[in-house]
Amino acid sequence: MSQSVLIDRAICLPAPEIAALMEGRAIATITPVFLRPGQQFALYPTDFKQILPLEQFYRGNFVSVARNSLAKLTDETVTVEVWVKCEMCQAIALGAGATAPIAPTNELEILSRLTVWTELALEKIIAEKGHFFLTYLRVYYLPEIVKMLSGETRNFVSLPQSVQVTKIKPILSDKLFTKRYQQLQNRQLPLHPELEELLAKIAQLNHLSTSQLANQISHFLGWKSQIKAKKDRLLDPELAWIKNIAIFGNRSDEKEEKKSNYQAGTDFEQVVHQALQFLGFGVDPDAKGGAGGMDLYCTTPYPLVGECKAGKSIPDSTAEQLYRIGIRHLGKEVYESAAKLIIGSGKPTKYLQESAQKAVISIIKPMTLQKLVELEAKFPGSVNLMELKPYLEAGQIDSRIDEYIQKVLTDIKLRSQIVQLVKNINDDLVNVSMIYAIYNYSNPPIRLNQEELQEILIELSSPLAGYLGRKKDSNGSRFYFLRDLHVD
Repeated sequence: MSQSVLIDRAICLPAPEIAALMEGRAIATITPVFLRPGQQFALYPTDFKQILPLEQFYRGNFVSVARNSLAKLTDETVTVEVWVKCEMCQAIALGAGATAPIAPTNELEILSRLTVWTELALEKIIAEKGHFFLTYLRVYYLPEIVKMLSGETRNFVSLPQSVQVTKIKPILSDKLFTKRYQQLQNRQLPLHPELEELLAKIAQLNHLSTSQLANQISHFLGWKSQIKAKKDRLLDPELAWIKNIAIFGNRSDEKEEKKSNYQAGTDFEQVVHQALQFLGFGVDPDAKGGAGGMDLYCTTPYPLVGECKAGKSIPDSTAEQLYRIGIRHLGKEVYESAAKLIIGSGKPTKYLQESAQKAVISIIKPMTLQKLVELEAKFPGSVNLMELKPYLEAGQIDSRIDEYIQKVLTDIKLRSQIVQLVKNINDDLVNVSMIYAIYNYSNPPIRLNQEELQEILIELSSPLAGYLGRKKDSNGSRFYFLRDLHVD
């Protein structure tokens, strides 16, 4: 059981640098005073001290985070969310006669690439003060957020009352922190600066589907500990809307909420838009239904036009309505080449089923769409829309979509077993031939040839998967274990 300690004060640091520590983006900061290893404090966010403009002080891929963290300081109170333990404190200085260890100029460039500051900012701090204290911090969440008055300018501030804390909720795992600590201490350059730049760009999009990609990149870069167990992902408050897909699709009149049939239908259309966008479709925001309007139109990765029918029935005229509105808005050529989809919980009439067969219109229930979205939520990137397209056949296709979901789950389980196999080999580097021999000996659920196995190994070792590592040399590719692929 983790031993508890009392924290009674906080060290005041710029809000952007606390944000970097809380994201796991950084494990060190510049402290106003020298700290002894073992000292423990909460972190109190303060305003940015204007030595340089924000854009020149912080690295480009961190500026938006810095700006957002400072925007939160406009309130009368600030939130203190984490506490830290000092692991090491280094005095960094330049110039002859410096009492602190002398840093060669290229060390500032390396430090910049390993932290959130620009090289210019580090040079400016040293020019102004003669040195700075680079303090390595292990960061943990407080058991409860502490609210305090904003505007403190001292180096340290007392908490309203002492807080009993433990080390059971670290930002980074022991293994990950140790790896990052050694990288910074040895001044080893980041291995994937291009992914850091990509992360900065997609973070600015502020969209649910891109936030999942951002999380994957953060995990791969070592800025976050292992992804939550898959069984917990659907409990994430940000994903609570997924449960509304079937709920909204099955209702027609919410009298207890004083909602009309029209409003209930609009709610369903909106959640369908959100669901398809979450799956990776490019949803046309102008397709909003209403009188004479298309309920649904997706432009990428292939055209898809659809009707959303909340309630207990799908009218006979739905197919004709889809055709008429689709032709009007898209033109005959685009409409006829597009996939066509009706989403509704009611049982299609015999006439509608016949029309759907003739016009190649797919019909699915809201729960089927929900199951697809739940699959994507549990295993981000698992739903391949191009592979899904052949399953969009004419008529009621819920059973076909279920087949696709089972196929994806089978593929994921296979990959999970391969990751576990590499892990169990317990070797730093193992070649494909050895993995293939052990795979066949393990009585696998699916037979693969060596080329197929190698393709999967390369897939699992890609930067955005990060379950295996891969090293290429004159003898080919060799692989090693990085993290588990949880299925349950």
